[in-house]
Amino acid sequence: MGVTIKDVARAANVAPSTVSRVVANHPRISEKTKQRVRKAMEQLGYHPNYQARSLASKSSQTIGLVMPDSTDRIFQNPFFPEVIRGISKIAHSREYAICMSTGETEAELYDGVVRMVQGGRVDGLILLYSKINDRVTNYLKERDFPFVMVGKPHTDMDAINHVDNDNYSAAKEITEYLIKKGHERIAFVGGSPDMVVTIDRLEGYKQAITQASLTLHNEYIVREKVLREGGEEAAIELMNLPNRPTALIVTDDMMALGILRVLNEIGVNVPQDVSLISFNNALITEISQPPLTSVDIQIFQLGYQAGKCLIEKLEQPDEPTKRIIIPFKLVERNSCANYRASTQKDVKKKK
Repeated sequence: MGVTIKDVARAANVAPSTVSRVVANHPRISEKTKQRVRKAMEQLGYHPNYQARSLASKSSQTIGLVMPDSTDRIFQNPFFPEVIRGISKIAHSREYAICMSTGETEAELYDGVVRMVQGGRVDGLILLYSKINDRVTNYLKERDFPFVMVGKPHTDMDAINHVDNDNYSAAKEITEYLIKKGHERIAFVGGSPDMVVTIDRLEGYKQAITQASLTLHNEYIVREKVLREGGEEAAIELMNLPNRPTALIVTDDMMALGILRVLNEIGVNVPQDVSLISFNNALITEISQPPLTSVDIQIFQLGYQAGKCLIEKLEQPDEPTKRIIIPFKLVERNSCANYRASTQKDVKKKK
């Protein structure tokens, strides 16, 4: 016969009901008692029956994750495995499983979320994006279903739990960084215009350009898919301009890799001819040629804090709405240089 909850209670010198509360991570049980009971569980090899627990508590003990889209290509971007790693870390420590939404289109993704919610498969959801007029967000708000957003909500900021960076300030800061290096023709390469992160970073970029009394060139603002191919398309568009930018701000490291490939192919050197700054500070920025200057947005912490925020909401429904801002830091490497007037003459000779 297997180890029972009563065996654990005897070993820990507590009541069986206390063991049950420890398994459920009840907030009223002291940390000292929890540690004693968990130690007894470990020594006896006791494993809770989560299926029975779920039936009794009407809880799935599962967190759902919703991607901006669910194509295989989304995992080509290091942001998503890293943010999921952060969520998994806190979920595992609090004994929650993770369920990921699937679907090739927005409609399929929405239907998948509806099935998860109405089927009782998850206790709450984490949205790994924020965009304008999102069907999933509107659906969850209408049902008053627990969810946390990675990113700033477009509306109802005070009513939606979210974890984000100050993307406006980050973009403004790195634009000013390039201006101090003498650059005046600075381009912005962003993602989809309905994504709030793109909107915030673009506004920060524009504000820095305006405050420096520089000309804001609309042709220097390019929006593409946040993939390497999107960066390649952006580089081709910008390098075909009669008056090329001397520096590029790119909203994602993978896009920056695509830009590097195209620039190398056409003989434009980074950073001697064009300076380049990206966002996310993924591992690839250290091993790219040249290593990329990038904004470290602490992706793991974005995921970890989002998971923590949701679990706290699930276990304490009266918890007030939280807005958690994760600090960012510019990591300087070798993809930026001071602007030299001779640069553009040299670039034209390479054409």
